[in-house]
Amino acid sequence: MPATPRSQDMNLRVETLPGLREQVAQRLRMAIVTGHFKPGERLIERELCDMMGVSRTSLREALRELQADGLITLKPNKGMSVSVLTQDTARSIYEVRQMLEGLAARLFARNATSEQMAALRASVEELAGVYDNFSAEDFIDVKGRFYDILLEGAGNEVAADMLRRIHTRASQLRVVSLSSAERAQQSIRELRAFCDALEARDEDLAWTLCLEHVQMAAKAALQSIPEASARDD
Repeated sequence: MPATPRSQDMNLRVETLPGLREQVAQRLRMAIVTGHFKPGERLIERELCDMMGVSRTSLREALRELQADGLITLKPNKGMSVSVLTQDTARSIYEVRQMLEGLAARLFARNATSEQMAALRASVEELAGVYDNFSAEDFIDVKGRFYDILLEGAGNEVAADMLRRIHTRASQLRVVSLSSAERAQQSIRELRAFCDALEARDEDLAWTLCLEHVQMAAKAALQSIPEASARDD
């Protein structure tokens, strides 16, 4: 599948500030998870450099990072392309996500401060506002803050690092599933109930509600796999 210039669809240019590689990687990551670059689409270095206004060296460093995240794939004689998740891989990702988020929920209920509880609740209500006027970039930004608060309050850095990597892999499917108004409203109800359990310091209920939320997210996300796979070349 040939890549086509998309500079008018999404601003991919980055500022020439310290941490350029991280900026390039983040812009590309956002472009992939919001569907700006489709699963299976080839990524042409020259075109990406022109879009982002960066050198090929900076771009290649960022592409290596995204390859490690599993968002892009290097195919012999074909170059880089956006990774395509099969149903089996996606199901495995959500199984791991379920266990790690369940652990984070237990630890948050046990360890979080009242300020962190309030911040998590506020992030859920902010997320509800995003659902009312859905924007993929806003959703990724706010949901990222939700998880930052959850993982900080849980206090387990190893689980946090593993879960962030899992979320990166799942994010391509998450945006597609939550652009559905029905799933979005159901999701916000689940998250509000989850916050109720956390604030009550009920670890068992928080664990159960978290697992159910991820199960429902997986069901919605897996429905997008056939459409995504059809774009693969």
